[in-house]
Amino acid sequence: MTHYDFNMPVSEAEVRALRVNDTVTLNGILFGIRDATYIHMFDRGRKTRFDLRGHAVIHTAPNVKWTGETAANPCGYAPVCVGTTTSARMERFTRPLMEQYGVRITIGKGGLFAASQAAFRDLGGAYLAIIGGAAALETTWIEQIEDVDLDDLNPESLWKFRVKGFGPLLVAMDSHGGNLYTDVNKAARDKRAGVLASLGVKA
Repeated sequence: MTHYDFNMPVSEAEVRALRVNDTVTLNGILFGIRDATYIHMFDRGRKTRFDLRGHAVIHTAPNVKWTGETAANPCGYAPVCVGTTTSARMERFTRPLMEQYGVRITIGKGGLFAASQAAFRDLGGAYLAIIGGAAALETTWIEQIEDVDLDDLNPESLWKFRVKGFGPLLVAMDSHGGNLYTDVNKAARDKRAGVLASLGVKA
């Protein structure tokens, strides 16, 4: 298990070096995205002015506070609580996000499925896991909401966060077929089968 400190954006080679159970801390820019953002970008043909190449996205619809545009909050928003949502609903958008916008890393809860695993393999990407209930801690890693796009979808806008020490996050899916979720599921099923067998119960 290796720890990586990434100053965003990152290269394909950097992401392909990651293996399941490695840890990653991000510094620089992190983009927040969620269901409505994806739907408008890929189903309704809207574009963003942000350059996402080599960057990471986090599945979130943050709680924010309107402060007006200030030096501390240049886009007028301050972070209040930036939590992470379950990723499974957004499975179908992993490949187009990588192919069309060059995103390398997805961050969320609960993992993704086979189509995303294939996209990570083909294009060079990874999924980083956050534990549910850690929103208060995550928010301390966000220095500023630097900008926002597609803000008519608020809170499911496309958020540009400036982060420092965002992590450590666990590599749960890598570009080599490694998948923590399937590994844990198999281990649990094997253990269950062993316990049932010891009790003389046929699985």
